[in-house]
Amino acid sequence: MTAEVAAVKDNQLAEEPQNTNSNADAGEDVVVVAERDAVIEKPANEETEEKTENRGEASAAPDVTKSASFKEESSLGSDLKEYERKALSELRQKVEEVILNNKIFDNEVDKKKVEETEKPPAKEEEQKEVDKAAEESKEEKSGNEGSEEKAVEVKTDEAAPPPKEENYAEGAKPIEENPDPELAVPIVVDENISLWGVPLLPSKGAEGIDVVLLKFLRAREFKVNDAFEMLRNTLRWRKENKIDSILEEELGGDLSQVAYMDGVDREGHPVCYNIYGVFENEELYQKTFGTEEKRQEFLRWRFQLMEKGIKNLDFKPGGVSSLLQITDLKNSPGPSKKELRVATKQAVGLLQDNYPEFVARNIFINVPFWYYAFNALLSPFLTQRTKSKFLFARPAKVTETLLKYIPAEQVPVNYGGLKRENDSDFSIEDGPVSDFFIKGGSKETIEVPQPEVGTTLVWDLTVSGWEVNYKEEFVPTDEGSYTIIVQKEKKMSANDEPVRNSFKNNEPGKIVITIDNSAFKKKRVMYRHKIKSSSS
Repeated sequence: MTAEVAAVKDNQLAEEPQNTNSNADAGEDVVVVAERDAVIEKPANEETEEKTENRGEASAAPDVTKSASFKEESSLGSDLKEYERKALSELRQKVEEVILNNKIFDNEVDKKKVEETEKPPAKEEEQKEVDKAAEESKEEKSGNEGSEEKAVEVKTDEAAPPPKEENYAEGAKPIEENPDPELAVPIVVDENISLWGVPLLPSKGAEGIDVVLLKFLRAREFKVNDAFEMLRNTLRWRKENKIDSILEEELGGDLSQVAYMDGVDREGHPVCYNIYGVFENEELYQKTFGTEEKRQEFLRWRFQLMEKGIKNLDFKPGGVSSLLQITDLKNSPGPSKKELRVATKQAVGLLQDNYPEFVARNIFINVPFWYYAFNALLSPFLTQRTKSKFLFARPAKVTETLLKYIPAEQVPVNYGGLKRENDSDFSIEDGPVSDFFIKGGSKETIEVPQPEVGTTLVWDLTVSGWEVNYKEEFVPTDEGSYTIIVQKEKKMSANDEPVRNSFKNNEPGKIVITIDNSAFKKKRVMYRHKIKSSSS
């Protein structure tokens, strides 16, 4: 270990408290130590080293296994294991009970009852006065026979009057019998408590209730009591911080380039990109993290972005109910930026506590070597479920890694894909991209007919990792005509972006694209094309 890496680790240990209950399933920026391979994946079906017990639980869940290709787990009842179905049933019962008894949030009426019961001396003194008054009344009555009876007012507890009729919101109604007759305030039960638009009262039969509850169960390894407390704390946190109305707020005007939602992966998960290289700009960095107030504004903006992503999810059983996170560490500020580190840690803590199982996979790209050592300290405090979703890609493997999970037409051009902002030539409706592999030391051609005169042929093409020779030609159908060079042959480097080109023909013919792979490794070629008529 070098002196610099050792210093980083010492500083981390001194500054950051250890958290032994981490579950960074919604963690945007937590990473664990990994080998220095371009893409690091964990072997499948390897058991975790530690097993935990949950006393008082009806059933115990088996250990989460490591998986190199973590896939969103099914929420269909038929796909659940027996212990999972049992845990889900128990959690449903607990949620039903606390909502109907108005116990999901801290109840002010219950607090008042507790305070009153903690003052028995006052009650005893009051009762003594009542008994004394009754005794005096009895003596006075017996000593004055024949005289007109005198009424003696005795101070006694009076039953609380019935609650006045009020207009309660639909689904909210007062409990008919107040448990404490001394309290005149009715307890209102809100049966419309919901989370991410899904009503939480199981008896309402909302289609997404099991999907939501399973997120909390999986985050707590199907320990019902722990999952229930996590759910309750999330609801309280959302209420205290007004998260349900956060989408209406104007936040993060300068942060749109820091993180944003863009496209979907091959399984339909919305993709969230986190770009930390923008904080190389010192002005933006100070504007975002310069004070505690600004850091809190950054956190609230990050929660808002999470809520925007969740709006695109489907909580029906079998639907897509999680996101794919892409974190780009190119030019990311190093360990010396304490404010960023503190804000990131706060965001991760709150996201993992209040957005469980909302990340299907966390892919870190353009990962520098120092990042592995910097995050080694976090590895012992992350659950195996969380670590199984992490994937790392060095700069040379970014395009290859992203294309494994995201279609080329959904990967931005700056990452080697074919997606361009405000693209007027291609759209999702144009269909998927064609692809093929070209072996090392071989040459391949792509021929696209252009038979109608006066049309314009537009095409996109990219090669994973490039490092090939590339050229484009228009070959007329008439053998007596001359071939036209559209793009003369040139060496494409690994840093080149995908090709977008077009050609308008004056005679029938075809576009011929030649790719010469002189390397020893095979390359993946992806392309698409369309013909535009002269009228369009």
